[in-house]
Amino acid sequence: MLEFYPQIKALHVGLVFASVALFSLRGAMVMAGSSWVLSGPLRFLSFGIDTALLLAGLALFTILPGAMFANHWLAVKMILLVAYVVLGSFAFRLGRTRRTRAACYLGALAVIVTMYGIAIHHHPLGWLSG
Repeated sequence: MLEFYPQIKALHVGLVFASVALFSLRGAMVMAGSSWVLSGPLRFLSFGIDTALLLAGLALFTILPGAMFANHWLAVKMILLVAYVVLGSFAFRLGRTRRTRAACYLGALAVIVTMYGIAIHHHPLGWLSG
């Protein structure tokens, strides 16, 4: 399965960009007061993209199972992924006030930028690794 690593990684990266673009669009629409985006087709498209993203990530993990423990930056990304999911949940559903939703949405975007920095630098400090 190692021979498919480049293709699976490319799929994973493409799905990351699709997921982030859709999250950004949905979040901006929610912040603008549109509620249909929370239950409409964009929500199901998001589920599909995120499921494929998770499957591609698991495939990469299966190909290189020791990478998680040998590369601390991957472990940091996984922790940040949980933070992103929690913040996204508060931004779209669980936040009681508009201010809370907006803060969680911006926090989720900040987590995404941090994860991207970690991924391209292959270092737990990401953009700060210098």
